[in-house]
Amino acid sequence: MMTALKEADSSLPSIRVDVVEAGVKPFRSSLPCLIGENLNFSTESLESYFFAQWEPAVYDALVVAAAVDYADRTQRRSAYAWGREIELSIPVHDPHRWNHKDVSGALHDTLDFLTGDRWLISFRPRKRPLKQIRQGQFRLSGDASAVIPFSDGLDSRAVAGLTAQTLGHKLIRIHLGHTVSHPRAPFTAVPYKLRSGRRNFVESSGRSRGFKFALIAGIAAFFAKAPQIIVPESGQGALGPALLPVGQAWPDYRSHPLFTRRMEQFLAALLGLRVSFQFPQLWQTKGETLARFVKECRDSGSWAETWSCWQQSRQVSVDKKKRQCGICAACMLRRLSVHAAGLTEPRATYVWEDLSAGAFEKGVARAFDRKKVTRAMQQYAIGGALHLDHLAALLHSPAAAHVLSLSASQLRRVCNLDLGDVRARLQRLLTQHETEWKAFVQSLGPNSFVANWAIQAQ
Repeated sequence: MMTALKEADSSLPSIRVDVVEAGVKPFRSSLPCLIGENLNFSTESLESYFFAQWEPAVYDALVVAAAVDYADRTQRRSAYAWGREIELSIPVHDPHRWNHKDVSGALHDTLDFLTGDRWLISFRPRKRPLKQIRQGQFRLSGDASAVIPFSDGLDSRAVAGLTAQTLGHKLIRIHLGHTVSHPRAPFTAVPYKLRSGRRNFVESSGRSRGFKFALIAGIAAFFAKAPQIIVPESGQGALGPALLPVGQAWPDYRSHPLFTRRMEQFLAALLGLRVSFQFPQLWQTKGETLARFVKECRDSGSWAETWSCWQQSRQVSVDKKKRQCGICAACMLRRLSVHAAGLTEPRATYVWEDLSAGAFEKGVARAFDRKKVTRAMQQYAIGGALHLDHLAALLHSPAAAHVLSLSASQLRRVCNLDLGDVRARLQRLLTQHETEWKAFVQSLGPNSFVANWAIQAQ
């Protein structure tokens, strides 16, 4: 294993994972991640990626993404500190390429920055080269201008619709789920699934998911020969989590330009890909993005079919039908944005149907299992509401002045904008969010449990 481990911080929680081909014995001191058992590739989904040519480095990149995901979910973070030490040994077709200082350096810089952990990744030759994947027969025009990660989310639906007004068929959608919804189209689904091994998946912070999705977008751009990747998040989702870290947590950069700039450098080093991540709605709120989509796009009503909730199905079913919870951070931002856009949703969209109720437990649907209305669920809801409330108060907080100044300086460099322009755009975004948040909370009435939690909206 790697000599770099000698420089490790022994106080950090640590894990060693050895990614192993079928029939190969793992290192005795490592946790094995078996290809074909813990890491399973879908042949059909792989064919939707390798529709033009077989590229071993791309397949290896998918293995790397899966291994990073596996290790991230397996090693729990400490209750008292954020960082961990994660060591990975991964078999690849061309270890010389992967161990090259430019590729390895860019990979480690990207993962360390994104997750707040110390990654130690080494590459070794595969015992058996993978047989070439049968190439799918898919149609691409050959003049793709951009790719966009596409999920069931409101932002991806709205931004894809708005971008397609200009690019039309030159915009390629990448589906981020595991279900192959369009079997005769390229980039139909994430091409692998993970299953826990000797140790269960116990860590839910999931910071490495940003790497997985950005890498998949980069691979799609590589094959489609597209010079741009469209990031659909609006300003609150892209910048807010980094401006307001929770407790001892590392700032959340999963949809932030500082992270995507590092991904650009990694993709260039690994694949020779010159691609830029673009944030067309970075300086707008989600509500403004939704309002524009409804006004300008022909399928404007499709926003109501989108899904924002982070909760698992078993936690948010009513009469055996899955609903969005309505109180996690993602749901709260969605409900705020729908209100800001002047739209409404049926009460049955959410488990917590009534945010104007005087008590948290009274806002839930009558048919919902009251045993699931736990203290932990309430703390989860409080966290989501207070994140939006604190974001609304950021411009008025003397303690946040340094954070905003630093953020503006960083964004100036990665967005290639004048510092004064960045400051003005950031101030406008936060002012608009404050206006929308106050209006939303006030619409719930003074006795709402949300209003009782909020400070800025009073």
